[in-house]
Formats: sequence, C-alpha cells, structure tokens
Amino acid sequence: MTKSLEEFKKLVDAEEYFKFFELDYDAKIVNVNRLHILKKFSQLISEIDTNYPDISAEEKLNQYSLALQSAYQVFLGSSPQQEKLFKVFKDKPKNVITLTELSSD
Repeated sequence: MTKSLEEFKKLVDAEEYFKFFELDYDAKIVNVNRLHILKKFSQLISEIDTNYPDISAEEKLNQYSLALQSAYQVFLGSSPQQEKLFKVFKDKPKNVITLTELSSD
C-alpha cells in the first residue's frame, strides 16, 4: 500500500499515526503520554518541513515515520515533566515558595 501526504494529513489520533506508519507501540505508554508524544511529533515534523522543504513526498513520510518513532522513544525513558513541552511545565507557579527560597535568617 502506497501512503500519501493527503492520507497523512487526515490522521488525528496517536494510534492512527502509529498504524499509518506500521509502527509497534505500547498502548499504555501512548495513553499516558498521548498529548506529549503528539506535541513532540509536531515539533519534529515542523523541523523536517523547515529544514528539508524540497524532499519528495515519499522521503517526507519516511522522515515523519522516524520522527514519530523518536517522539515515542522520548517518553519510554522520560516523563512529561522532564520534557517540558507544554507551557504549564515551564512556568513557575506564582503563589508558591520553594524550600530552597526559604532562609533561616
């Protein structure tokens, strides 16, 4: 079966991407890290599109497949909090004082 960019652009769910690229995945990992995997995948796709604007559709899909594998692999050994892909993990809460900020003066 030949895959096309048009088919790729219709995909929505993480599982659809894995099936499209015929990649194995652990449903538990995807369920827990779904948004983070898709966010990382999206960042990698953007880099591919920016850095390789003239590659063929076939090569682009090959690169996208590698990007999805890479995004998935990140969360096999890391957590969303460690990766800080979303603003909520980057911002320091405004109403919290950490123990390291307390002084015994």
